[in-house]
Amino acid sequence: MGNVKIQFLGTCACDFSPKLENEFKNCFDKDARRSSSMLINDTILVDCGIHTLESLNIAKIPYEQITDVLITHTHNDHFLPQNIEEIAKNRHVPLRLWVREDADIPEFANVEIIRMKLITKYEQYGITVTGLPANHDPITYPQHLLVELNEKKLYYACDGGWIMCEALNYLRGANLDALVIDATIGDCVGDYRVGEHNSIPMIRHMLPSLKANNIINENTKVYLSHIAPSLHKPHDETVEIARAFGADVAYDGLSTEI
Repeated sequence: MGNVKIQFLGTCACDFSPKLENEFKNCFDKDARRSSSMLINDTILVDCGIHTLESLNIAKIPYEQITDVLITHTHNDHFLPQNIEEIAKNRHVPLRLWVREDADIPEFANVEIIRMKLITKYEQYGITVTGLPANHDPITYPQHLLVELNEKKLYYACDGGWIMCEALNYLRGANLDALVIDATIGDCVGDYRVGEHNSIPMIRHMLPSLKANNIINENTKVYLSHIAPSLHKPHDETVEIARAFGADVAYDGLSTEI
């Protein structure tokens, strides 16, 4: 048993700042966020979208270091085929790409595709991954991801609104070490995106229920991610809002351990 490192490479929903093209082209910023992705133990990449290669470069992570890419869904801010090709091309052994079993994706050179049935645990290559149902655009083959490594449990729930019944039932008693949850919509009500994304009031409502079902506990690290800057207050103000209900706000470049 050992600690698991988490590094956020991107934390944005799809309203990217034009400052990424100039002022923040070669560095991270807490408000000018890149497409959502996360790195686990410097080798396992969760989502690989529009900005992921830029983020890896800024974080000084060689592409060849990536052994696995776990995909939540096929919107291009989470899955960009040419970026998968770029990561895979110089590897000595194939890159492992984990997707939902019915996902419509191309074949890649030097890539082993692992197709996952929902609500099915896959224990391979030293990690355990379970895809759970997600409330997001169905044509993108969405899944949220439960990753178990070194006896730690991380649930990555971006994109998606709420936590679906089957997923909640599966997670009962999990006592997660970390929860990364979609927070696309800010501290507001009435936004149309509520059908497939969370607002802060929704998360504020959910967390006590997750605790009551022993899905999270007082020691669980809860991070808001997949944030639309146009719907949120600036990062520092959002941090204060989130702390009031026991959550943290992820930002590009944030590195932590569970």
